[in-house]
Amino acid sequence: MRRYFDKLENKNWESINKFLQFDETCTGVVHFTSHLPEHCQFVRMASRSVAQFGSKTVARILRIQPTKCLASGITGRREYSNVTSNSSVHTSAVVNAAQASAAKPAPKATATGSKGRIVAVIGAVVDVQFDEGLPSILNALSVSGRKSKLILEVSQHLGDNVVRTIAMDGTEGLIRGQEVVDTGEPIKIPVGPETLGRIMNVIGEPIDERGPINTKHFQAIHAEAPEFVDMSVEQEILVTGIKVVDLLAPYAKGGKIGLFGGAGVGKTVLIMELINNVAKAHGGYSVFAGVGERTREGNDLYHEMIEGGVIDLKGKNSKVSLVYGQMNEPPGARARVCLTGLTVAEYFRDQEGQDVLLFIDNIFRFTQAGSEVSALLGRIPSAVGYQPTLATDMGGMQERITTTKKGSITSVQAIYVPADDLTDPAPATTFAHLDATTVLSRGIAELAIYPAVDPLDSTSRIMDPNIVGARHYEVARGVQKILQDYKSLQDIIAILGMDELSEDDKLTVSRARKIQRFLSQPFQVAEVFTGHQGKFVSLEQTIDGFESILRGELDHIPEVAFYMQGAIDDVYKKAEELAKLQ
Repeated sequence: MRRYFDKLENKNWESINKFLQFDETCTGVVHFTSHLPEHCQFVRMASRSVAQFGSKTVARILRIQPTKCLASGITGRREYSNVTSNSSVHTSAVVNAAQASAAKPAPKATATGSKGRIVAVIGAVVDVQFDEGLPSILNALSVSGRKSKLILEVSQHLGDNVVRTIAMDGTEGLIRGQEVVDTGEPIKIPVGPETLGRIMNVIGEPIDERGPINTKHFQAIHAEAPEFVDMSVEQEILVTGIKVVDLLAPYAKGGKIGLFGGAGVGKTVLIMELINNVAKAHGGYSVFAGVGERTREGNDLYHEMIEGGVIDLKGKNSKVSLVYGQMNEPPGARARVCLTGLTVAEYFRDQEGQDVLLFIDNIFRFTQAGSEVSALLGRIPSAVGYQPTLATDMGGMQERITTTKKGSITSVQAIYVPADDLTDPAPATTFAHLDATTVLSRGIAELAIYPAVDPLDSTSRIMDPNIVGARHYEVARGVQKILQDYKSLQDIIAILGMDELSEDDKLTVSRARKIQRFLSQPFQVAEVFTGHQGKFVSLEQTIDGFESILRGELDHIPEVAFYMQGAIDDVYKKAEELAKLQ
C-alpha cells in the first residue's frame, strides 16, 4: 500500500484517482483517511459515505473532491508518515466514527445574542465564525468594541459555522478576532409619521443632527412584494406641469417612471423639478432616496425643501422623508439604501392608506453597488462585469413598488446610462419594470433645449386614446410624426441646403423647429442658473399649444419666440416684444 501513498507526494491527482480505482476494497483508503486531521472535510465525507453506502462507494466519492483535499492541507508524506504497510484497520471503525459524528447536533438556526468573531475582512465583505447559533441569511450582526455602530448583513453560509456578510459602513479598523453579536432579525428601520422631515441613513439612524427619531414603529427593509390579488388596476394621468412629459410620455399614478440619461444631461434637475411640481401640490407624503449620488445635491435638496415649506423644522407639517446613502458610502450601504427608502414608503401605503411619491436618484448606483460586492462574495461576473443576480436584485426591489387597494406608490427613478448606451445591462434590465420612460438625449442638450428629453425615444404605457383621450393622443402622435419627418430630412438639408426642399417639406421643417423649441421649458429649480422664471403648464394648455402649431396657426411667428416659454400665451407675448425691437 505504501507505494500508492508515495504517489501522493507530488500532489498528482491523476495518480490518486488511479489508486482509488485500483483498491476497490477501499481498506487502504479508509486507513489513509483515518490518519488525516479531524477537521478535514475529506475525513468526514469518507466516513459518512462508508456508513451510508459501503466501502466501495468511498473511492468514487473521494475521486470527485480532490480540490477539497488540497484545501484541507494534504501536502504529501507529512500527513501520513505514520501509516505502515500493515493496513489492518477494519472499515467498521470508520463506520463507528461516522455514526458518532452524525450523532452530533447540527448548528442551530439563529439565536438572538449569539456571539461570533471576525475571521476575515475583504474590503466591504467580512467573514464571521460562530461557535453555535448560526445566524439566518439577511440577519443583521452588530460589531462590538467600536465607537460608531457597524452593522453587517449576512449574505452567505460558507460552512464550518462561517457566514459571509456585507458591511453597511466602512470596515476600517476591524481586526480578526473582534466580537460580533447576532441581532436575530434583519435590518429594521423607523417608519411612520415621525420620519417626515428627517434624514436617515441605510440602517435608520438620523443624520440631520436633530436628535433621535421617536417612533414605536419599526420595519425590516426586506419584504415580499404585494400579492397579485391585492393590486389595483386603475389608471390615471399624473400631471407634472412639464410639457414634453405630459404630452408625449405621460406618467401614471401608481406607476414606475424612469429618467434615462448619461452624465450631465439633466436627470437630477428634472427629478428636482418633479419634486417641486408634484410633491408640493401632492396631498400625500413623499420619500426621497439618494442612492450613490453627490452629497452636495442631497444637501441642496434638503435646504430647498425647507425653503419651500415641504419640510417644517419647527412644527409637524413636513411632507417628505429623506434617506441618503451617497457616493462616499461603502457599497453595502448603497446596495441597501434603496430598500430603506422603499420600506418607509410601503408603511405609508399599507398602514395609512396614502398615495406616496417615491423619488430615487440614482437607481444605477444600486446596481453598481451590487456589482462591487458581487466579486468579493465569490460570484462569477455576468455580462459587462455585472453581478449574475442583476435581474433578481432589480426585480425584487421593483416589484415592491406598486399600487394596492389600500394605497399607491408612484416611483420616479433617475437612471444613469453608462457611455450613453441604452443597451447596457443595467438600464436595459430596468426598462422591463417601468410604465413610462423619459430618455434624456445629449444631442438635444447640445442644442441648448432643456429639459433635454428625446420626444421620439420616450415612451409611456398609458399613451392610449382610451386612457388619455382621443384629442391628446392625436396631438401627441402628430407632434412625433412631424419631428420624425424633420429628422429624415436633416441629411438632405446638410448636403443640399433648405433651398432644394419642396414647399411642403420646408413647411414641415419650419413647424418641426418651432415644436422642438416649444418643448423647452424654464424650470423653477433652475431659475438661478437660467435667469428665466420657472413655468408650470397645465395639460390642457400643453395640448392647445401644440395643436395650434400643427394646424399652422403660428406659422407667422419666428422660431426664437418659442424658445424657453411656458404656455402658448407666453409665445404670443414674446413675439410682440420681438416685433417692437425690430
